[in-house]
Amino acid sequence: MGKLFGTDGVRGLAGRYPLTTEFVRRLGWATGSVLAKREPGRARTVFVVRDTRASGPVLHRALAEGLGAAGFGVLDGGVLPTPAVAALLPSLDVAAGAVISASHNPAAHNGVKLFGSKGEKLDDAWEDEIERRALSQDPLPTFRARIKRFPKARERYLQFLMNAWPAGVTLRGIPLVLDCAHGATSGVAPALFRRLGAKVTVLSASPNGRNINDGCGALHPEALSRVVRRTGARLGVAFDGDGDRAIFVDEAGHARDGDAVVLAAARYLSVRGRLTQGTVVVTVMSNLGLLRALDALGFRTEVTAVGDKNVWHGMKKTGAALGGEPSGHVIFRDFLPTGDGLLTALQVSALLVETGQRFSSLTSLAVHYPQVLLNVPVQERRPLDKIPHFNKTLAEVNAALGDTGRTLVRYSGTEPLLRIMVEGPDRSVIQAHAESLARVVQGRG
Repeated sequence: MGKLFGTDGVRGLAGRYPLTTEFVRRLGWATGSVLAKREPGRARTVFVVRDTRASGPVLHRALAEGLGAAGFGVLDGGVLPTPAVAALLPSLDVAAGAVISASHNPAAHNGVKLFGSKGEKLDDAWEDEIERRALSQDPLPTFRARIKRFPKARERYLQFLMNAWPAGVTLRGIPLVLDCAHGATSGVAPALFRRLGAKVTVLSASPNGRNINDGCGALHPEALSRVVRRTGARLGVAFDGDGDRAIFVDEAGHARDGDAVVLAAARYLSVRGRLTQGTVVVTVMSNLGLLRALDALGFRTEVTAVGDKNVWHGMKKTGAALGGEPSGHVIFRDFLPTGDGLLTALQVSALLVETGQRFSSLTSLAVHYPQVLLNVPVQERRPLDKIPHFNKTLAEVNAALGDTGRTLVRYSGTEPLLRIMVEGPDRSVIQAHAESLARVVQGRG
């Protein structure tokens, strides 16, 4: 059946393996069984939230039933952003946390993300043990869901975010536009920024179970850009469906990704003596322009694999206070061990107010090199050296780019895709290189 856990949890189409109610129930049982062995002294409870997908309640129930089969109850936080779990776990008497969400994926998809009791995503060793248990032939014991509602979870998370806002700084009267992707931030983001006094225009905050991420949010900031320009807003923020990342739009309506945020935040933290050892953690997908800008500013970079869990591991390894990836996952070590789009939006807003500068100015140092990313459907994840002529073609592309560009080829952690990224100064050239690699993968090279 293959590996369950990808870059960020278990993902798939709701109703199809592994996102059937039967298998999610089994996954819950496996998770509880491993928790009971690894965390014997902790309460037999798991804190669970979900996003706004129509399949969420059914899969939430299935997970609770599986956990019940292992002797665990569920503390139900309802619809909340994924990082709310990371924020609240350390203060709760529970063994772990879980999120029913497929993040930025379409409404027909769903998934399960797991967190340890300290708010960090479960490491690979935990996931491997849960996976072995879930895929075993062991019969599932009698199950019964034990669910306790936690209606104060939303307010507790809002208070956590309010506490992250710097004292003496105000957003009073400052115009902002928020795109909530019809997702988990819909009931949180507008309330947060209005409490801070901002003049808020809200887009895509009417979830109906089917419209999450549909032409809106972090993957589709076009409408946000238009509204920012029309209203003269200081900043636009587009969240993804589960709220763990954000893409920004500057005052001129130009979209700014996680690389731009990392650059602006690194400069800001460094001036205030909060950029530990001058180190910033980025991923292999971070733009060459960001890497060169950070180097020019005298910062050291630690490069990790894709995924905010890998960024966090890099931050723990180096002691860095800041890390992120272009998708919009940015981690501020002072607050959380995972990406949080709302927290990132707060930090960027505070940065603008405290410096008095425009976001376009704060991010202008990085020359964004064109990137072409092709997603090639695959039937299986073959080793690249087993694909005829692939390594030879890749070597030719790298030789042609020299030190003016780079390539990255990797299998998706959540979908049956081979991702081919080529970066360089000339878009037409890198497009041709990317397409030549894709043709080889497809057997047309």
